[in-house]
Amino acid sequence: MSQEYDFSKGKRGAIAPVTTGKTRITIRLDDEVLGWFRAQVHAAGGGNYQSLINLALREHVKKSTEPLEETLRRILREEFCGEPAHLGRVRRKTPMKKTALRKKVASK
Repeated sequence: MSQEYDFSKGKRGAIAPVTTGKTRITIRLDDEVLGWFRAQVHAAGGGNYQSLINLALREHVKKSTEPLEETLRRILREEFCGEPAHLGRVRRKTPMKKTALRKKVASK
C-alpha cells in the first residue's frame, strides 16, 4: 500500500447507512425454503429474496392478527371468486306448512 493514503479521519463501520425500522439478524432456514424464495426472485427477473421473505412474513403476521370475521370473509372471497354463495335453489329459513304448500301448488 502506498504511503500517501491518509486514514487518520477514517471511521469504522458500514459505508451505507443502516435503514431505520429494520434489524439485522441471523436466521437458519431450510435449504428448500431458501431455494424456493430464490427461485421466485429469479423467475420474476431479479430482486432481493430477503425482501420477499420479509413480505411473506409480514403477510403471515397480518393474517394471523386479523379478526376471525375478516379471515372468514377473505377465505370465502378467495374460494368463491365473486360467485354467489349458492349455485342451486334458495332454501327458505323456515319450512312452509303443508296447508300453505298445498294452497301454493293448487294456485299454479
